[in-house]
Amino acid sequence: MDLKVVLYEKKDGVAVITMNYPERLNALSDQLRLDLKTAYDEALNDKDVRVLILTGTDRAFCAGADISGFKFDTPSIRKFMRDVMSFLAALEKYPKPVIAAVNGLALGGGLEIAISSDIIIASEKAKFGVPEAAIGLAPGFAIIRLHQLVGRAKSKELSMTCDQISAEEALRIGLINKVVPHEELMDASMQMAKKITSKAPIAIELIKSSVNRGLHGEELTYAMDAMSGLFKTEDAQEGMDAFLNKRKPNFKGL
Repeated sequence: MDLKVVLYEKKDGVAVITMNYPERLNALSDQLRLDLKTAYDEALNDKDVRVLILTGTDRAFCAGADISGFKFDTPSIRKFMRDVMSFLAALEKYPKPVIAAVNGLALGGGLEIAISSDIIIASEKAKFGVPEAAIGLAPGFAIIRLHQLVGRAKSKELSMTCDQISAEEALRIGLINKVVPHEELMDASMQMAKKITSKAPIAIELIKSSVNRGLHGEELTYAMDAMSGLFKTEDAQEGMDAFLNKRKPNFKGL
């Protein structure tokens, strides 16, 4: 496939999909989302692919949404939220198992991609965080999923402080499955994938769909509507402008 910011490789029944936009820390641009969807579809339609491994290049897995050029009019906001939330939910609905091999920074939307996967294996160099409140926003997808993984108190702490945590801390609180030395990340992820590919594919699909059966209800609609309103606040516009111009925001609660 001729993809612009995603690399696609197939080996031994495993599709390895690599986000390759290092100059922006693999930020979720429209092009990156489009190329990832194309790669997902390619793997889904290939009967020889049994498991996906999703990873990133350089020092980031994915550093969140690309907010450069964001438009604050209502139609643009609602389209952005609909596109992003549907994109993030896609891996939860995906019939084949997905392993997130987190090689570095997994912030905002990057953390959300990871937690929408089925299994997360992290490099010892990985960092996780939900920084949205620092720019006047809230974590749209993580706000409805993170507490299910780490509990309400820890979810609120991470979302309200915007602190980044290490891979070891992410493992301790139950956010991820495993931490490995950085140079062993892809080998460990492939070993996990091969364990899964050796099992009955229909059984694996049923396991995933059964565990995820309670997802994708009204919570997605609620999050999209709530976040659309938040984008219209003066604080959100101030926060994103401050972030893009590398200055400290001046929030007013407006």
